[in-house]
Amino acid sequence: MANNMVTMVFLILMLISSITPTEIDARNQDLVAATKEMQKANYFTFVMLINMSPLDTIEGNVTFLMPNDRMLANMVLQEGSISSFLLRHSIPSPMLFDVLEQFPTGTTIPTSLPNCMLRVSNNGRKNYVLNNVKIISPNLCVAGSSIRCHGIDGVLSEVCASIASPPSTRDNLNPPTLAAPQPTTLNIGPHKSGSPHWFSYDGSLNFVACLMLYLTGIYF
Repeated sequence: MANNMVTMVFLILMLISSITPTEIDARNQDLVAATKEMQKANYFTFVMLINMSPLDTIEGNVTFLMPNDRMLANMVLQEGSISSFLLRHSIPSPMLFDVLEQFPTGTTIPTSLPNCMLRVSNNGRKNYVLNNVKIISPNLCVAGSSIRCHGIDGVLSEVCASIASPPSTRDNLNPPTLAAPQPTTLNIGPHKSGSPHWFSYDGSLNFVACLMLYLTGIYF
């Protein structure tokens, strides 16, 4: 009987060892480093939300936009909405603030949440606004190469910015009129390590933006 008990305990320990997610730490070393930096900057609640989210929600190569603990304390999040909250508060490419501040007012940046855009209002380093929030604590996560994070002064609205639909073909029948330049739209797909960030730019800065983000992917 005692031998059977020892055998059972041994099998249980082997089972526990086999399902311990050791590969998760290897895959997310940058995320581990980033969460430590977040905690050092007192963004404990945001770290808690990351830890509560499904493992495949955050796969690296991301920029987090983080409300602080006081702001998040006033929110009520259902368990199923944590992932969409994190995706709405992230950009699928690692960007230091020095890169973000190159985008002029009117630029739209996609979040990690499908069909959710961030519209830039760039009034200088101390007044850089994305939709309804301002970046107030830039470059909090810099240890790893695939994750960046910035503190913001509020929670991003669930009503995301949208891109204007292309004009109807019937408009071609009307006399041509002069129109104001369209805002820049940045099409950032999930960035893979080692690959450049390509942007769709409605102007002559297309090549410059591509080159700038390509170099960002190499050096940061």
